[in-house]
Amino acid sequence: MPERSQERPGSLVESHKGYDPRLILFYFGVATLLLTLAGGLTYQQLLKTDTYHAKERIQNQRRVLTPGPRGNIYDRNGNLLVGNRPRFAVTLNLDELRPEFRPEFLKIRMAYRKTDDVNLPTSSELEQIARFTVVQRYLDQINRSLGRSEELDGQTLTRHFRQQLLLPYVLVDDLHPEEYARLIEQLPVASPLQVYTSTTRHYPYGSAAAHTLGFVGTVSIEDSLPEGLPGEELKTFAMKGTAGRDGLELRFDDRLQGETGGTIYRVDNAGYRVNPPLHKRLPVQGNNLVTSLDIDLQRAVEASMATLELPGAAVALDIATGEVLVLASKPDFNLSDTAPRISSAKYKEIDEAGGWYNRAVKGTYAPGSTFKIVTAMAGLRDGTIDPEAKVNCQGALKIGRRQFPCHDGHAHGEVNLAEAVEKSCNVYFYEMGVRMGPDAIAAEARRFRFDRPTGIELPFETKGMLVPDPAWKRRITAQKGLPPDQRAIEERWFEGNTANYAIGQGYLLVTPLQMACFTASFARGETETLPTLIHQPDRPRQATSPLGIPPAQYQAILEGMEKCVLTGTAKILSSPTLRIPDLRIAGKTGTAQVSTPKGTINLAWFIGFVPVEKPEIAIAVMIEGDTPGEELGGGRYAGPVAHSIIKAWWDKKKAAAQRTLTVSK
Repeated sequence: MPERSQERPGSLVESHKGYDPRLILFYFGVATLLLTLAGGLTYQQLLKTDTYHAKERIQNQRRVLTPGPRGNIYDRNGNLLVGNRPRFAVTLNLDELRPEFRPEFLKIRMAYRKTDDVNLPTSSELEQIARFTVVQRYLDQINRSLGRSEELDGQTLTRHFRQQLLLPYVLVDDLHPEEYARLIEQLPVASPLQVYTSTTRHYPYGSAAAHTLGFVGTVSIEDSLPEGLPGEELKTFAMKGTAGRDGLELRFDDRLQGETGGTIYRVDNAGYRVNPPLHKRLPVQGNNLVTSLDIDLQRAVEASMATLELPGAAVALDIATGEVLVLASKPDFNLSDTAPRISSAKYKEIDEAGGWYNRAVKGTYAPGSTFKIVTAMAGLRDGTIDPEAKVNCQGALKIGRRQFPCHDGHAHGEVNLAEAVEKSCNVYFYEMGVRMGPDAIAAEARRFRFDRPTGIELPFETKGMLVPDPAWKRRITAQKGLPPDQRAIEERWFEGNTANYAIGQGYLLVTPLQMACFTASFARGETETLPTLIHQPDRPRQATSPLGIPPAQYQAILEGMEKCVLTGTAKILSSPTLRIPDLRIAGKTGTAQVSTPKGTINLAWFIGFVPVEKPEIAIAVMIEGDTPGEELGGGRYAGPVAHSIIKAWWDKKKAAAQRTLTVSK
């Protein structure tokens, strides 16, 4: 055996230094990493807590918006003109059906697999089938209870499930009251089937004042939310609201619009709702609107106009304040047909009948002989007319090479101003108009505001009214770009133009509302009346520029207007059937012509006010003919319509006086 080499005992022990500089660097690096990690964790967990909390909130919370009911609309006496009625629907809360969807899905998938069908639907398609099957069972239950045969629309169901899961899905809409009562008794409280109550516009008087009240349409409510409503950053589900589309509903939409309410829910990862809600603000009904309309007068005149079966308009104003008591236009439409929405077929039907057109504020017409009061005012202020001076009417007046006939083709003989108004003598006003000239007539018409809109609180009032004069004719002729010789002929204003102007025809165009305002102004002895559809019990009397003629001259016109009703062209109002005892009426009739593609249509006018001794209510009525060439006498057609307003107003006034007398006793 070889000998082991002899080693020194100390050779087996390693020797180490007290520290290694490389380890110090390693320790420093590890410490730096640990500090960085700790700082990052601190930043993420403490400083960014709010950020993550907000993200979590956005992911697991949803907001549901509910529109507030619109405010009511009343007449001046507190009668409800437009309100809200409950609208009942059977709804299904789809998010509560989750426990039923999954078993149905598995059942349907198993059935498909047993058929060994190679074209097995996808999981998404199976889920849709399962949802449809479950919802159909609930619909079948409702159909059995109500005796209905409603059908389920699969596409609508799928779209609602994907986009509006938190909103109730409507199975059956617009239940009858008896159906509502039956379901309320039958449906369990905890059932996903519920009777959902919303509101829709209600019109107690049907078509009355349809053009004035207007109607509403369906809109999104997300664009007009109240301040302070929480959840702006959340995904939002909104039920449909309404907004005004015409009439007062549109003009005062901001006032009538209800305040939207909101509910915030927590949802799970599938989007299903977790009750109870985290926050809830109830919707608030909009503000009410009290109009100046008197529904009794409105219904009376509309019933009278309906018997004529002719297009037309009627306006009645409170003379002192300018408040509108009546604003009617025919043909019209039933407001109930517009709520909760109007069908395309019904819209087309109304459109073809001309029912959407508000003739009282949009229609422009030649005023005919009713304008003779303006011509008389122009002549009196101009000095052309002496109330006592007479003109010999021989049935026509030759101007240039043309004969201009009197209104009925008969000679009236010697007539003064009052008699000319009473008999509506065209010859008198032809002659006076030619004497004073068109500029004087135009200036007077502008003084009574015939050249501008009235400013009534309705949308779409026309700006198409026209007060012509020679300068206007030159302007419109220049715009045609005619050759100089032809232009020189067309731009001339002839005396025949002035003659027509003086009796309210030719180029002149006004609205029925303007004529009512003029009548109220004249009755008050002033030149302007600003109409309003808003009632204020303490509204002050309007005060504008005075007529600018002596009382005696005013009385001459007034005498002619009263005689017009007693013995003149409006004497139908003094007939045994229409006469109103103890009431003095001032009036003026008119008949004008308008050219249409079918021929010349006549217009029947009546303006007037009562009582003569202390005027309170002013009226303007216009009735359109429907047969070319038909003679429509203002007294014969428009007079009875005006009578319906006067009679209703007078009866109410007497009834109020009787009640006051009874209370005082």
